[in-house]
Amino acid sequence: MNQVTLLRQTLQPHLRWHGARLSFVALFLIALFRVKTVNLSELATGFRGKATQDAHYKRLQRFFRNFELDYYDFAHTVVSLMDIPEPWVLSIDRTQWQFGSVVFNILTLGIVHEGVAFPVLWWMLDKKGNSNTQERIELLDEWQQLFPQRQVQCLTADREFMGEQWFEYLLKQTRMPFRIRIRESDKLSKGRTGLKGKVVFAHLKPNQTQVLKNRRCLWGHWVYVAALKLEDGKLLIVATAHAPKTAISDYAHRWGIETLFGIFKTRGFCLESTHLQDVERLSKLFALLTLALCWAFRTGQWLHQLKPLKLKKHGRRTKSIFRYGFEHLRGIVLNLDQRADEFREVLPFLSCT
Repeated sequence: MNQVTLLRQTLQPHLRWHGARLSFVALFLIALFRVKTVNLSELATGFRGKATQDAHYKRLQRFFRNFELDYYDFAHTVVSLMDIPEPWVLSIDRTQWQFGSVVFNILTLGIVHEGVAFPVLWWMLDKKGNSNTQERIELLDEWQQLFPQRQVQCLTADREFMGEQWFEYLLKQTRMPFRIRIRESDKLSKGRTGLKGKVVFAHLKPNQTQVLKNRRCLWGHWVYVAALKLEDGKLLIVATAHAPKTAISDYAHRWGIETLFGIFKTRGFCLESTHLQDVERLSKLFALLTLALCWAFRTGQWLHQLKPLKLKKHGRRTKSIFRYGFEHLRGIVLNLDQRADEFREVLPFLSCT
């Protein structure tokens, strides 16, 4: 039994797609780890078999053009694969790049786990720049429909995600406490008058934190505010409605979504090299990269248990869990015939069982 068949059989109980589609996904994943890019021409070179490279390229095009993906079902598959313990930390952010005159702008909501946000919902925005309040609200409403019973520790977001209507919405979400970073220039009021955040926390020294004892009025809403003076002298100011003492440490998990975008781009799969311009096709590609991320990360976790990564002097690992798994999988798929037993060994990490 060849490796593509084994991989297809591993995926089948969880994705429940047609056999030919699963075979394609198996070929895609193997090719992706071989060539380390989502450029379709390059991916076609990673497909093995009797067909020509041109035939493989056309097969890639047909999949992204014709296959209909159930994104809700796919989100549940990701959650089952990663088995992330509750309560969840959610992170929302955008990634944007440009190819010629085409702008790619993806609003993403992920569940943070061990330093990486695993995407469960993403929207392709048909514009440059920030998302608007309505887009954010609709994305979170969709998440609540998708996971109505899941426990959330907090939602984290950067300074793009601000505004009166946005905070009004978040304050009504009892299931979703938030930790939102605000600007140093935003005014924090006790009553009629207010001071900018950079004035209120001007006395802080680098690495020093402060939680304001009482709520402050921000964009017409009363919230708790905590701040940390960073080493470069800038302020990290976080607004929240609950548990202000942990606001700074909770907000730190937001970086997981930046790590995700780095994995999808320069540190992993070179998403920016895609020439796909249709938003639906790009969304399907995003889904397949998520599947590859889960496989690499779970493989890395397993390797780290067998042979723990060493720590550098500053306390960080010599490489990330993702990179550990990514390099191991790539080494295997580049030498499938010689490393068939190792391939069988990593297949269970694409299973929800």
